[in-house]
Amino acid sequence: MSATAENPPATAAPTAVEERVRARVITDDPLYRTIPVALRFAVAEPLAVRIVFPAGLSPEGTDNEWVFPRALLEAGLQSPTGTGDVRVWPCGRVQAVVEFHSPEGVAVVQFDIAALRRFLRRTYAPVAASATR
Repeated sequence: MSATAENPPATAAPTAVEERVRARVITDDPLYRTIPVALRFAVAEPLAVRIVFPAGLSPEGTDNEWVFPRALLEAGLQSPTGTGDVRVWPCGRVQAVVEFHSPEGVAVVQFDIAALRRFLRRTYAPVAASATR
């Protein structure tokens, strides 16, 4: 038997996770606007997550990226959390709200909790794999 057959090469753990989801921008208008959002995580920054809004939503025409603690997102699915630029809280049983504060104003965005939980679960696998190396 060859060495390769005895010891198949280990598959490399992903170094990043990205999940594309739909979110709803909450305004005082009774009709909400659904937008595509990218949720991103990099093993190189194991404590952080990124939420990236498409360039078409920003006056500068560039992606708008928010970086904040993964623990904040996770805790906010259970109860209101955050005191700085990003705040997260559950909204009923199936939705979560993420509120973004900047000098230009406040954006309130609603996500399906299932999508956020799925993303968070996926962020733990690469970190666990890199810890065992």
